[in-house]
Amino acid sequence: MSRLVELEATGPRKLEPSDIDDENGDIAVCQCGLSESFPFCDGSHRRTRDEDDETTYVYENGKRRELERVVTADEDTEE
Repeated sequence: MSRLVELEATGPRKLEPSDIDDENGDIAVCQCGLSESFPFCDGSHRRTRDEDDETTYVYENGKRRELERVVTADEDTEE
């Protein structure tokens, strides 16, 4: 499985003591790239449980779709 994720941040986010949740205590860092509260986990990864290992996905407006291919700026587009 791969996932196309676009992020607006251009650098690291330093976690501060104020980032600790008073009720839960721990800080969970998002690794799926889908969290609305990135870089913190909000449980969005649950939507990825049934992703196929051989498929690339993109999530837009809360919906998932499969991509046929991903073209990068460096890739030659001539066939």
